Amino acid sequence: MKNVQTGFLRDIGSEFLNNDLNIDHLLKNVLNIFASYYAIERGIINIYYQEDDKISAYVYYGYTEEEVGRGVYKPGEGITGTVIETGRPIVIDDTGNEPRFLNRTGADRKSDVISFICVPVIMNRAVIGTIAVDIVNNDRRSLDEELYVLTTVSVMISQSVGNKIETATREKRLREENEILKKKLSGSDIPRNIIGKSKQIRELYEKIMLVSETDTTVLITGESGTGKELIADAIHQNSSRADGPFVKVNIAALPKNLIETELFGYEKGAFTGADKMKKGRFEIAQGGTIFLDEIGDLDFNLQVHLLRVLQEKTIERVGGSEVIPVDVRIITATHQNLEEKIKENQFREDLYYRLNVFPVYSPRLRERKADIVLLADYFLEIYCRKQNKTINRISTGAIDLMVSYHWPGNVRELENCMERAVIVCREDVIR
Repeated sequence: MKNVQTGFLRDIGSEFLNNDLNIDHLLKNVLNIFASYYAIERGIINIYYQEDDKISAYVYYGYTEEEVGRGVYKPGEGITGTVIETGRPIVIDDTGNEPRFLNRTGADRKSDVISFICVPVIMNRAVIGTIAVDIVNNDRRSLDEELYVLTTVSVMISQSVGNKIETATREKRLREENEILKKKLSGSDIPRNIIGKSKQIRELYEKIMLVSETDTTVLITGESGTGKELIADAIHQNSSRADGPFVKVNIAALPKNLIETELFGYEKGAFTGADKMKKGRFEIAQGGTIFLDEIGDLDFNLQVHLLRVLQEKTIERVGGSEVIPVDVRIITATHQNLEEKIKENQFREDLYYRLNVFPVYSPRLRERKADIVLLADYFLEIYCRKQNKTINRISTGAIDLMVSYHWPGNVRELENCMERAVIVCREDVIR
């Protein structure tokens, strides 16, 4: 057995020295080399995912993908979970007579006696994973040598590639999360009112889907006409508050002397003409979402009232003293540079940081020219239906003009342009 051990350690050492630091390739080769020297049926290298508090396979030998998919443990569960929890190796002489051996993979142990060895992989005094093997042991021999070489391999892994395993693990998690997100984006959850397939719009979709699952306050920025209200609507419709009200308030469209009463309501007798109590927009939005468009136009003296809502989740009606709790998600939007307004003492810095928890940028049309034709076709269909016209296409010359134009009014300008084009068109092609 001494020659076997020497040959194994030589080949393993060579693998670590010559590997190009492709972690998956290296660890798979470790298991393959072990299988070529020792009578193992299966081998597996597990990773402990601390954020999820679960242990699952990273690479494996002799298992099916379905089997390793079932073999998930928490610290303390089974042999693998115990090794993660204690940081000490465990040797099971006969898995068939060991109640702690849970065999969640459901793998069929074909031989009469299968032994199981599980050793921890430790880096910086923390257990980051395990190496485990099923060994055919019909003669019930001592497994000291197998335990020794597995322990040696675990040390090599922790010293040589421990950090890279952590990096690879994070990357694998991100890939999995991105796949889940792509599936969501390819399904019915895509915001149908936001048209486009450009990189900028795909990134916008991802942000919408990510923040929709939370109650986080969102600040949408971007030029006028880019569809900031559509983004707010998409966030609400894909959130857990979708069944609740979605209340829109355009701050710039309200007279300054009415903004406070519109937002917070008023009590009977609060001022001349207040002959009854009126709820404000925040109370109307209870259990749902309020969208405050053009937040940069909010009067400086009223900004402290909005700050109170964000901090304390309460309001007071004008002319009243009752503190009213509100359960409302706040989404705001602006085309202005709020940081510049802070410097000019026109916008409260503390309010800005409360609003800008999750910023979402609505890209300009000239930044996503790949979407211009798609949007033009979309508006063409809408306005042909409204005008009861049949226009089959947009000519190449017209498309070239649209793509080369800089669209200062963004999507809104393009929509208006297509509406006019449908009205004046007298044939089945827009030229």
